[in-house]
Amino acid sequence: MKSGRIVFFLFSLVFAAAPLSAYEAITGPTGVLLYDRVGAYDGYTLFSPMGGKTVYLIDMEGYAVHSWKTDYAPGSYAVLLENGNLLRGGILEGAPVPFGGAGGIVQEIDWNGEVIWEYRLMTEDAVQHHTFDRMPNGNTLILAWERRSVDAFLEKGRDPKKIPVAGPGANGKITADFWVDFVREVNPAGETVWEWHVWDHVGTGPFRFDINYAIPDTMAGAAGSYDWTHFNSVQYLPETDQLLLNSRNFSEFYLIDRKTGRMVYRWGNPSAYDQGRPPGWLDNGDQKVFGNHNATSLGKNRFLLFDNGSERPEGNRSAVMEVNAVTGEIEWEYTAPVSNSFYTARQGAAQRLPNGNTLVTSSNHGHLFEVTREKKVVWEYVSPVVGADDMRCFLGGEGPAFNMLHRAYRYGKDYAGLKGRDLSARTPLVKDCPEFFRLYRTDTPPPAKEPLPKP
Repeated sequence: MKSGRIVFFLFSLVFAAAPLSAYEAITGPTGVLLYDRVGAYDGYTLFSPMGGKTVYLIDMEGYAVHSWKTDYAPGSYAVLLENGNLLRGGILEGAPVPFGGAGGIVQEIDWNGEVIWEYRLMTEDAVQHHTFDRMPNGNTLILAWERRSVDAFLEKGRDPKKIPVAGPGANGKITADFWVDFVREVNPAGETVWEWHVWDHVGTGPFRFDINYAIPDTMAGAAGSYDWTHFNSVQYLPETDQLLLNSRNFSEFYLIDRKTGRMVYRWGNPSAYDQGRPPGWLDNGDQKVFGNHNATSLGKNRFLLFDNGSERPEGNRSAVMEVNAVTGEIEWEYTAPVSNSFYTARQGAAQRLPNGNTLVTSSNHGHLFEVTREKKVVWEYVSPVVGADDMRCFLGGEGPAFNMLHRAYRYGKDYAGLKGRDLSARTPLVKDCPEFFRLYRTDTPPPAKEPLPKP
């Protein structure tokens, strides 16, 4: 702990003199680092540490006001429904895929931790992964992979020279088959009532998936190119009866008409359908995003997107952007003034808050921060949860720290799911940690100095 105190002292010297933009480092304090009480959106933040099975709801000062202990590691996050229940993905053992994001189970868990609904999808030929969405009619959208053979890809027109070399994935497994995304809508009884498959929309042109588009090897890894489209978010848009889908490996997001199944809009990478200049050496080409995550609708044809910026030819850097789908222009974007203070090569998320601020999840560092429209950071948090049960005041002094978070959400104090809930018990996640945010306040002026006594 002595080394941690030294780090704390050094950070105190730095940030007492200059404001934070964002902080990411392998060594440094955890918990709430900055809290502007005037500028930040007041509420509670929900997050699921990737190394454990507990979901935490914390207040603005980082104290836990509620938690849920679950049976499965997160696959990959949780949301708080308006009825006060969690909707959460979990990871089942034995996934046949070697890719990141495999889950297999989605559960609804009540406030007291009881499982009241679940849906499982893990077979040798299909696996739920990454994400889900509860629809207004009570049904649930499930994102999944389905197995397709190399021969099936060749029959669809895949160039034999673009068949990946089989190799081990993150979990050591080897695949020689492709896994293609599909979306399934299930009712509360677990019955399938609707499906949409990428495989049914392969072809050429701006509203089809080109069978010969392939992610660069440097971005995919040994087995990753078999994870062809790698969708990672789905959202149902009731006002238009469309689905919003996001593809990491195509670096695009899409609007899908639920009645016809047709793609009606795409944005991010025109070279994926031969309508733009592809990236090259130190040149982004016409590609706008690289390895993006978590597309969400803001209404009125505007969308929020987390751009990882990984394997970006002009330099790795992450960004959060608001896109106007009518003009195709980026109308607002946040990147850190110092590039290495905000970058996550994998995963990541952004949530637009009711006051216009944006809550950002920089996953690889367990880093959450809230930024205003004027690009000022007004709240910042680094998860102290390392692995399954280890809690740390500081990172870096006690060995490797896996404090990764996939996605966090902020809920206002007036949120329906919190109505009538007792949130008065404030428990620190780590006892006896310095409260770093109290050293640096941006919302109140310093106390006035007392006048010197007259001689």
